[in-house]
Formats: sequence, structure tokens, C-alpha cells
Amino acid sequence: MKSPVNYTGVLRNHMVESPECIETCSGIRIFGRLLKSIIFSTDVAIIANTNADAVIAVYPFTPQPRIVSAVMSAADMPVFFGVGGGFTSGERSVNQALAAENMGAFGVVVNAPVTPDVLRQIKKAVDIPVVATIVSAEQDTDARIDAGADILNIAASSLTPAVVAQLRERHPDIPIMATGGPTEESIRATIAAGANAITFTPPDTGVLLAEIMRGHRERYRHGDE
Repeated sequence: MKSPVNYTGVLRNHMVESPECIETCSGIRIFGRLLKSIIFSTDVAIIANTNADAVIAVYPFTPQPRIVSAVMSAADMPVFFGVGGGFTSGERSVNQALAAENMGAFGVVVNAPVTPDVLRQIKKAVDIPVVATIVSAEQDTDARIDAGADILNIAASSLTPAVVAQLRERHPDIPIMATGGPTEESIRATIAAGANAITFTPPDTGVLLAEIMRGHRERYRHGDE
């Protein structure tokens, strides 16, 4: 099989690329699109300049439609939006999920504390995947799946590979996306444990800009124009 032809251009050679090892996972097919790499960000500049297959936009504030609108304006790939389930819950989470779907979301993500009743209401309201966040193997995943969770999102920090392995044994058929961690080794361990797709956190724009500015300073230090 021939290798794919690669084109990068000039102005987009600073893109945030997903780790290549993510390509070894099986992926999750949603509405005909196969998703393997999912970038964790609400930064519209990063979202507009990444090759990730999808975006997971979850943030530590009350979900707001204007944030959905801002992210959707920059994204040319599927986006999964957080709709609460912890501090924000009940009817408000249901309304946020419906609003996100109407604005083009590919899926909605509920926080770890969500109750099966609220999850069930969200699933009844929308016709896109409902993603349940899992932070420990001790959570009642059976209740969440029974309530309508379509995908499990494992976010257990350094324990993620172990939690994925336990949940894959418990639920052999449920799609699992999981945080890959900071290294290629941790990503491969998470995939080997049974994750179908990997979420990764990019460096923030301040870090990326600092690298470019260092290059500029070095250039002019030598008198180049």
C-alpha cells in the first residue's frame, strides 16, 4: 500500500497535530465519520489550527450557548460539548444539550456526578450521542448505560489505562474515549487497555507563541532581516 501524499503549505505549518500513535486505535464511527483523535480545547485559535478528528469542549463554568457558538464558528470538525451534570444539572442541562444539538454539536458530554434520571432526560431530548464522563471504576457505569449513555469518556488521570481496562472487561461493546496522558507511552497504554478514541490536551497559545517569539529574538540577535 502506498503512503499518503502529504501537503502542509506555508502558512499552516504551525498546526497543533495530534500524536501519530493515536492512529493505531480503532476509532468511534459517528454519523459516518471515524473519530480517533479528540482535542480537549475551547481555544478557537487552536481549534482552527489542528488536525484532530474532533473537539471535546468541556470547561469549568456553567455551559452557555454563546460558548457553543464561538467554538462552532472556528471548528471544521465534529465537536462534543459539555452540558453539565454536576453544579449545572436537571432541566438546565437538558436545555443546554438541546441547544448544543441545534447549533451543530456532534455529541454532548455530561460530568461525572450526573444522575441517571438527568442523563435519561437528556437522551430523550437529543438525537446525538450522549457521552458520560467516568473518573473512577467505582462509578455505577451500568446505571449510566441503562439511562442512555452512548459513549464512556474516561478521565482518571494517571489511572486512566487501568480504569479503561476494568470498564472494557465489564462493558465489552461500549465505545470508550479516554485521556491519553502526556506521553506516547501513556497513549499506547490507554489504547492497549481498550480505548477506541483518545483525547489529548494541546499546549496553550501562550506556550506556542513563546516558542515562535524565541525564534524571532534569536534571528534578530544575529542581525538578520
